[in-house]
Amino acid sequence: MTEHAEKPFLYVVVCAAAVARDVSKLITAAQERSWEVGVIATPQGLGFFDAPAVEAQTGRPIRSAWRAPGDPRPFPAPDAVAVAPATFNTVNKWAAGISDTLALGTLNEAYGLDVPIAVLPCVSDALASHPAYRGSVERLRGMGVRFGDRYSGEPGRDGLRAEFPWGAALDLLASRA
Repeated sequence: MTEHAEKPFLYVVVCAAAVARDVSKLITAAQERSWEVGVIATPQGLGFFDAPAVEAQTGRPIRSAWRAPGDPRPFPAPDAVAVAPATFNTVNKWAAGISDTLALGTLNEAYGLDVPIAVLPCVSDALASHPAYRGSVERLRGMGVRFGDRYSGEPGRDGLRAEFPWGAALDLLASRA
């Protein structure tokens, strides 16, 4: 647990996928499990959920850009990170060690600090078949990153889409303990 927070602190990294509109479900589940939560969105991900509502729910600003030198840190250090939804682009850039956004920089740094990381990928079947994606998932798993089942967003045989498994991120983090 961090020195600054009474409860463990969870970073929720949100990428640009339609299911991100429901990220409040993950925040609620985390808060019910006694986590404090801070949200970091990819620049594109910011437009996929209700930012003012999420800020009200967490009581903290959403981070998407680097802070200026000398600015205070708006979040304590993370005790864990959940990436949900994680997109094709984010998974591939992260596995390559690219830190061109705050979200990616945070993920790369979290690995180096041995912070537990859980990922709920939201990647279509077509993109998941790309060799770069498969290699990226393998590399991240080799680094100790825990992956939930991939959510394709495709309708099932009944024509309905399954609900995104928000709580699975917390289960993955609990299984590391």
